[in-house]
Amino acid sequence: MGTDTARTSPRAWLDGVNPVTKIVLALLLSVPLFASIDVTSALVAIVLQLACLPLTGLALMTVLKRMLPILLFAPVAGVSMLLYAEPGGTVYWSFWYATISDDSISLAIAVCLRVLALALPTILLFGRTDPTELADALAQVAKLPSRFVLGVLAGTRTLGLFLDDWRSMQLARRARGVGDTGAIRRFFSMAFVLLVFAVRRGTKLAMAMEARGFGSTIPRTWSRPSRLHPRDAVALLGGAVIMTIAIGAAVVAGTFRFVWS
Repeated sequence: MGTDTARTSPRAWLDGVNPVTKIVLALLLSVPLFASIDVTSALVAIVLQLACLPLTGLALMTVLKRMLPILLFAPVAGVSMLLYAEPGGTVYWSFWYATISDDSISLAIAVCLRVLALALPTILLFGRTDPTELADALAQVAKLPSRFVLGVLAGTRTLGLFLDDWRSMQLARRARGVGDTGAIRRFFSMAFVLLVFAVRRGTKLAMAMEARGFGSTIPRTWSRPSRLHPRDAVALLGGAVIMTIAIGAAVVAGTFRFVWS
């Protein structure tokens, strides 16, 4: 997904960070946010992460396009808090178990921002990561089994083929005059066909990889070495600083709200 972008644009600072470090950094930028449900920490985290956008090599419009599904999902996550959170302050509307109050509104906004703050690091960190480099890092740095790593890599490489198959089916149905009506029925029909393609392609790919020795238990060598560098420590330190500032801002502002309280 991010391979073409990485090849056609200048190398960014984050491109020199090991993919395993990116995984740890994504957890570092996400897990501490679960400690509190408040607007301040999530908003500060989002602002600081966007301030690091030049280091990723991604354009702002690219990030916004990839965040679009999250932007659509975030309000859905906040609706339950808006209606069913413990009421507090002024009550604006109430019906049976559903109540909208000052506390439920602030909590719903906090949850929406929390969803965005949790999704943004993944997009920024892995938007330009090459799947092959990720596989090299998982095998050599994280010491994961080579058979598992190669299977994940092969599956990742086929994602683009699914998109091509979907476009081809759309064009074929439209050419036959059956692609303009019944959108819901057409979607499920095409999804079933795509599932059949995926099973067949997965079976052939597994047999081909097994025939070429990818399933062997013999220790494997890697053509491209993957190592940790001082830049990885700087990246982790930067992530820790971002989370410290975000949580600290919530504590100073008096909005820190422990998740179990």
